[in-house]
Amino acid sequence: MNDLHNNVRFVHALAPAAYGTTGTGRASDIIDRQGWGGVEFCVHYGVTVVTNASVAITVFEGDTTGAMTSVADADLNGLESAAGLGAAARTSGTSMMIGKRIGYKGDQRYVQIKEVPTGGATGIVGIGAVLHNPNNAPTSNP
Repeated sequence: MNDLHNNVRFVHALAPAAYGTTGTGRASDIIDRQGWGGVEFCVHYGVTVVTNASVAITVFEGDTTGAMTSVADADLNGLESAAGLGAAARTSGTSMMIGKRIGYKGDQRYVQIKEVPTGGATGIVGIGAVLHNPNNAPTSNP
């Protein structure tokens, strides 16, 4: 059956906001995946005009919200580096105004994603999370 709608839930992870050049970054809301098989993080990059601006993405996991650690590559679908924004000439649809994704397939209950910018400019980044493979379907809209 081709029914994605009743088998996923989209949740807010990190509100769109300007990222700076300090390297401190922002951490998303902690996503509770109880009752769900995995999470797909959708990273949205807006206007980023300076070539040397970049954003590193890191995914964290934990059995409790106070003990989050970096996720091993084996528990990810895709690479964190591929979900980030590298230093490049900025072209709409290629290196700005784009969406990227990274999936979590591990077995920890809680997950979180963090973006850390570097470089000489600001841009906009926001992140949503899609919970998938529910234990019980169909799912509600929330």
